[in-house]
Amino acid sequence: MLLKRNVELGLFIVRVLTGIIFLLHGFSKFQGGIGGTMGFFQSIGLPGALAPVVAIIEILGGLLLILGLLTRIAGVALTVIMVGVLLTAKAGQPFMMGTEFDYLLLFTSLQLAFTGSLLLSVDSLLFKNKYNSRLAEN
Repeated sequence: MLLKRNVELGLFIVRVLTGIIFLLHGFSKFQGGIGGTMGFFQSIGLPGALAPVVAIIEILGGLLLILGLLTRIAGVALTVIMVGVLLTAKAGQPFMMGTEFDYLLLFTSLQLAFTGSLLLSVDSLLFKNKYNSRLAEN
């Protein structure tokens, strides 16, 4: 029983911290105007119009993770963003020279997509019947 409680606590910590990181990274894309980010996207061969879309997904996904609302869906969306980052902006960069953080965000997003996180989450309140047994075991 203690082990299951520790797992939920660990998922809660991963969920909230991953959410904060994405939220801040999304806001940073608008800092000083989205034009700079759009220019960067164009410089790596992506449409500039994709920049605000990515920023909004990061902001919304980060908020959803922090709240624990639609955690698995947010995890999937943020996983897709991180795969895109690694295949475009970070393509060809060595692991220990700047991509390790991106891989960490990829894996925490993927973990949340697979497991969700119920401790102190809106999901556990909205979908009480679905998640009651998992939380009750803790």
